[in-house]
Amino acid sequence: MNGRIPHIVQYQGSKRLLASHILEYMPRRFNNLFEPFAGMAAITIAASKQNRAERYHINDINEPIVCLLRAAIDTPSDLVERYTNVWEGQFHHPMGHIKHFYHIRDSFNADEQTAENMLYLLARCVKGSVRYGKNGKFNQSPDKRRHGVNPQKIAENVHAISALLKGKVSFTSLDYKQILEIAEPGDIVYMDPPYQGVSSTKDNRYLAGVDYNAFSSSIETLDERGVDYIISYDGECGDREYGNELPVKLNCTKFLLNAGLSTQATLLGRRDTTFEALYVSKSLVEMANLIPKQTLLVGCAI
Repeated sequence: MNGRIPHIVQYQGSKRLLASHILEYMPRRFNNLFEPFAGMAAITIAASKQNRAERYHINDINEPIVCLLRAAIDTPSDLVERYTNVWEGQFHHPMGHIKHFYHIRDSFNADEQTAENMLYLLARCVKGSVRYGKNGKFNQSPDKRRHGVNPQKIAENVHAISALLKGKVSFTSLDYKQILEIAEPGDIVYMDPPYQGVSSTKDNRYLAGVDYNAFSSSIETLDERGVDYIISYDGECGDREYGNELPVKLNCTKFLLNAGLSTQATLLGRRDTTFEALYVSKSLVEMANLIPKQTLLVGCAI
């Protein structure tokens, strides 16, 4: 796939487009890369393409997401075959492809949280956005304009990802704090928790929320143990800031990565640029001579 970073499916909030810039803050080679909030594991995939780590640890509290990633990496041909069967079913459903989506969603919410069903829901739902109701059930609607990602495209991507990562990954679906306890000096932890304002345990855009104080305390523990980390957290767009900064007492530096023009602002007739905050542990900043020359940033230290 040449220099392109493969990805399984569109996933709202993915750092795939910023991955090459985030990797500028990592050493050329290190022991283990941990992603406690993996999502579609964009940073793990990008790091493996550059052969940055010896091993990788993918974790997400959303177990079906982890199940999908495991299938894509360990058994890609089997996943493609099963996804193809689900995807083709929409063209044979007696009431049409929209009803087929809801049928798969109902099955998923009942007891069929398989990798292929998760993949199909992601491939068909609006904006690749995972949403859950108060009852914990997947409740995102289908994108009625399309039929989801063609199995051939899925096959191309999952086989490329499998070639990069098979035999090098550990998979878990645990609370992020349990993953941080595993990391040691010489490893790197990359964290992309839900943005503040959408991370309450009552918010249906995520399966579980992240408490600000508990998260800050966990990072402080990493500082004490000498474990390096990179965190995507708050940010700004135009004259609007979203999310509170992480505490100044943490042993890290804040940078702002240029994430491009805001789609929402463009729709409103404005040309506002979105900047996403990146917090980098002290030793990584020192190792990179403070500011990597090739990184798109306009940030400063806290």
